[in-house]
Amino acid sequence: MKTVGTLIAAFGRQYEVRSDAGEILLCVPRGKKSLFACGDRVQIAATGPGQGVIDRLLERNSLLYRSDAWRQKLIAANATQVVMVVATEPSFSDEFISRCLCAAENQNLKVLIVLNKTDIVSGLADARARLAPFAALGYPVLELSALDTVDALRTRLIGETSLLVGQSGMGKSTLTNALIPEARAETREISEVLDTGKHTTTFARLYPLSEGGGIIDSPGMQTFGLVHLDGKALEDSFREFRPYAGQCRFRDCRHDSEPGCALREAAESGRIEMKRLRQFLQFRAECEQGRRQAQGW
Repeated sequence: MKTVGTLIAAFGRQYEVRSDAGEILLCVPRGKKSLFACGDRVQIAATGPGQGVIDRLLERNSLLYRSDAWRQKLIAANATQVVMVVATEPSFSDEFISRCLCAAENQNLKVLIVLNKTDIVSGLADARARLAPFAALGYPVLELSALDTVDALRTRLIGETSLLVGQSGMGKSTLTNALIPEARAETREISEVLDTGKHTTTFARLYPLSEGGGIIDSPGMQTFGLVHLDGKALEDSFREFRPYAGQCRFRDCRHDSEPGCALREAAESGRIEMKRLRQFLQFRAECEQGRRQAQGW
């Protein structure tokens, strides 16, 4: 009998699916293609006790992924909010934040930046200063210590499907365990079923929140490629650029060295951050180079 469910975890070509009736099944895709992401809604058919096969992928509301010239890494589907976790220690990358923001903006997702480890006061002032330009763009920044309390964050997650992303070492796993105490136990159980622990930290996992909504915990990452975004999509993902759209002297302006460039003039006058314009040009060059490599140029 066929039913519909939500893909809540992935282990190579095996997927854990929670049916709408609440049953958990370990499923495999039908056929060779396996392009599913945590959070996907799928149609499944049971093949045995606790086992099934994925027949069909249902329509997605959003899909967050990263890409380079050679492959795409699906992170999460149907999220409504991206929660970027940074910390006072170790140092975080401003560029990584900008890359995540591009991916989130492209999918029209809400964004929340969480500054964790605020109990480490020696790095607090610097972290605040580095996040100030993002806060000035309207991205909310929430300060907390996962070792103290996560109540302020919990209220921001109710009713949302929130994807937690961040570089390694930012305390994302500690946050997840504080929000959902049973998360650690579930990870251990999956490790025992698969007779290995490596897969449990390689793929994202969806946990329901008792108050409503859920969080998708993703593994720490150090890079976030955007090759799947073309020049127009990438430019649109910088929200502060939007008021200047179509104002350049030349319709095909690349915002590099052309005269009458509205974006460059805005950056030089301080209306937008020059650093962000430079990041846009860097990301665009990477995307164009990645597409050329993918086509064998």
